[in-house]
Amino acid sequence: MRLFLVIFFILYGSMHLYVFLKAKAAFAFGIYTGIYVALVMIIMVFAPIIVHLSEKAGFEFFARLMSYTGYTWMGILFLFVSASLIVDLYRFILYASGIIMKKDFFALIVSNKHAFFIPLTISVMIAIYGYFEARNICTEKVIIKTTKIPKEVGKLRIVQISDVHLGLIVREERLERIIKEVKIANPDMLVSTGDLVDGQIDNLFRLAEILKEVNPRYGKFAITGNHEFYAGIDQALNFTEKAGFKVLRGESVAGMINIAGVDDPQGKAYGIFRDVPENELLSGLPGEKFTLLLKHRPLVDKNATGLFDLQLSGHVHKGQIFPFSIITGLYYPIQAGFADLSNSSRLYVSRGSGTWGPPIRFLSQPEVAIIDLVHQDGHLSKN
Repeated sequence: MRLFLVIFFILYGSMHLYVFLKAKAAFAFGIYTGIYVALVMIIMVFAPIIVHLSEKAGFEFFARLMSYTGYTWMGILFLFVSASLIVDLYRFILYASGIIMKKDFFALIVSNKHAFFIPLTISVMIAIYGYFEARNICTEKVIIKTTKIPKEVGKLRIVQISDVHLGLIVREERLERIIKEVKIANPDMLVSTGDLVDGQIDNLFRLAEILKEVNPRYGKFAITGNHEFYAGIDQALNFTEKAGFKVLRGESVAGMINIAGVDDPQGKAYGIFRDVPENELLSGLPGEKFTLLLKHRPLVDKNATGLFDLQLSGHVHKGQIFPFSIITGLYYPIQAGFADLSNSSRLYVSRGSGTWGPPIRFLSQPEVAIIDLVHQDGHLSKN
């Protein structure tokens, strides 16, 4: 965790330095203006820590205000740096081409001021659009035909929420939008694949009451994500259970279908990770029943394939703000949607139902996933 924070603040601080230098080149401001801009940027760099400490101290209004300000800034800054690097690359190519070809491309080179305002305009426009995209919950539907659902049952509907990140930014209004889609889907079972909460979770029990409004006939199940450990595992578990979920931590339940859930490995850093090998957890379950594996991160244990029929995951948010999805895609080959695995196992990765950090999504619409398990005679297939 400490290494992650060090790397994060080095990268985040470097992004601020880059933007400072771009602003300096564009406006040629003096030393006093430079000091003022630098101070504001330093505050923004450490805004996540300020939010955490102020919320922990009980200054909830200030923490929420700082959270919206700091994290919105983070989203716009990321978009600005991404757009600005493209402009810089364009300028470099023209400059290098001029030297190589011994031609003057000066008329095509963007000025320092334009090189600042073009990315700024793009980033602000995308951020405004992304704010509304983040609030526009959609549903994604998957139909899996299987012999492991009894003929007399016909169909079992599982609804998945993931990465809601209830906290300072995602509150009642956003949760009610999510639960509205869940209720419309009318699930037989509701699952939460981690990061239901985010950071400190004081004064959130009104949100637990909203989640309790959904009572599927085959129950509600949840697992830990990394943010459950950041928030404090005891508090997070208490909240999740008050919301009506049974939390599976290296445990399984055999009912109409088999359901197994594993802890997020972030628990290792806190010494409270329930390390149960997936193949051991799954091998003792009745093989004639459909087996659902809940696992926060969309990584597949090759030793477990063939022992589960469907793994439901989240965590990645599909990058949340493009082009960050390019980076997350390097580590998570499947960062959103459905995939067939080996040995008749499958994986579905949710884009997430809420937002972490910036209240912005771009090319990664939040979702509630609907998975229909439909009885079929013969071999397994997916529509």
